[in-house]
Amino acid sequence: MWSSSTKYPAAIDDSLPEIELYSSRKERTAYENMGDLYTIIIATEHLERAYAQDAITQAEYSTECNKLLSQFKIAEKAALGKKDGMTTETFMKVYQMDCPRAADRLLRIGVPEHVKTSSSGNNVNVAITVAETVQHFITAMDAVNLDQRAVDELQPLLSDLMNALIQLPDTPNDFSPNDKIRKWLEKLNALRAVDMIDEDDKVSRS
Repeated sequence: MWSSSTKYPAAIDDSLPEIELYSSRKERTAYENMGDLYTIIIATEHLERAYAQDAITQAEYSTECNKLLSQFKIAEKAALGKKDGMTTETFMKVYQMDCPRAADRLLRIGVPEHVKTSSSGNNVNVAITVAETVQHFITAMDAVNLDQRAVDELQPLLSDLMNALIQLPDTPNDFSPNDKIRKWLEKLNALRAVDMIDEDDKVSRS
C-alpha cells in the first residue's frame, strides 16, 4: 500500500524544447556524410575479421573489399573534404573507432588481400590477366601524362593496377613494379581524397 510519502518518477515535461543535432539542411547533410564514412570503416573492419576467420570465401571477400575501397574515397571526400586538418585517422580518433584492420586496408594497403596463383592452370586466364594489367598500366600512365594529380583521381587507377599486378601468376614476392605501385598507394591512401600530389613528388616517384 502506497503511503503519502511515496515518490513517483517525475513526468516528462512536454514543454521542453527538442534538442536537434542539426539546425539546417547543410548540417544534416554533413552528419549523414560522416555517418556514411563511419559505416564504411566499420563494415571494412568486420569484413577483414570475417576473412581472417575463414568465414567467407576469397571471391566474396575480394568483391566486397573492392566495393568498400571504392566507396571509401567517395565518402571520405564528402565527409572530410572541407574540414581543414581533419583526416580519416583523426576522424577515427575523435569517434573512438577501434578498427585497426580497416585502417590498415583503407589507409595503407588500398587493395584486397590476394592469394598468389600459379600459371600451371588455364593459359587463357593468364593471357586475360596480363592483358588487363597492361590496360590498367596504360590508363594510369595516361592520367599522369594528362597531369591528373588529385588523390581521388589517381587512387582508384592505381588500386586497379595493383589488383591486376598481384594476380599475375609466377611473379616473385619482391617484384619491382608491385613494390613501386604499393608505395604509391600507401602515400595516396594516407592523404585525403581532395589532396593533390605536387610536381616534385610526381617526378621523384615516376
